[in-house]
Amino acid sequence: MNIFVSIFSDANLVFLKYSILAGILSSFAFGITGSYVVVKRISYIAGAISHSVLGGVGLALFLQHKLGIKWLTPYTGAVIVAVAAALFIWIAEKYSKERLDSLLGALWAAGMASGIIFISITPGYIDPMSYLFGNILMVTKTDLYLIASFSVIICITALLFQKKLIAVSFDEEFLAIRGVNTDFYKLILLIMTAFTIVLMIRIVGIIMIIAMLTIPPAAASRLTGSFTLMSILSIVLSILFVISGIGISFNYDLPGGPVIILVAGSFYLTMLAAGPGSFLTGLIKKRLKKNY
Repeated sequence: MNIFVSIFSDANLVFLKYSILAGILSSFAFGITGSYVVVKRISYIAGAISHSVLGGVGLALFLQHKLGIKWLTPYTGAVIVAVAAALFIWIAEKYSKERLDSLLGALWAAGMASGIIFISITPGYIDPMSYLFGNILMVTKTDLYLIASFSVIICITALLFQKKLIAVSFDEEFLAIRGVNTDFYKLILLIMTAFTIVLMIRIVGIIMIIAMLTIPPAAASRLTGSFTLMSILSIVLSILFVISGIGISFNYDLPGGPVIILVAGSFYLTMLAAGPGSFLTGLIKKRLKKNY
């Protein structure tokens, strides 16, 4: 606790304060959306959206430098392309006769390729590494406002449509038989995923988004059968992974994104090694049952 007090009171560590706040705020979106992604088993769709986002980042950088369009920031471009990719996938899944995995592969590759090309022809030197692997220690106050806004939107959306989104994730066919417009709720889920992916670019980068989107919910799912509790645990685990990763990366001068993913991956692999009947898993389940 004393460490956090010193960080938030030291004017020289403002960047670290912003990083911690960004990690906490974004973890709500990570945990909620990630739970749906894991239960619905659409991580491959999330992967296609996340990698296509590099095209939006590259195009925004090119237009900003070449044509002087100041409002078109890399993250504005990322939002536009992420939502467009989500809409494309929704339409393709509903109307196209082409195999979805082939379309996702094309979207995945085309987005990455176009992003690299746009960055390469943008005047001046631009390092794509911060977009590919994240740089949470470079979070600004503007980034915080963006992260907070998107997290609030995702949380409110999840609360408003919780029952239908859970039903679509677990048994879409049954919901359709009952006359519910499942396509609408699938679109909402894809848009939520798109917004969450944009939040993750600064935290862990485009390359490792899938890991942060799936590891916390996957770990949480081993501790409870309740979707609501799974989402809450996913949020808590995301916060722990991000804060631990920030601390390690800051102390040892390591890149933040990869460290966060390494912490998350190590925890999940430890849980897998421990097994469902182990002392560790049993102790955590006992605590959860006692408190909830």
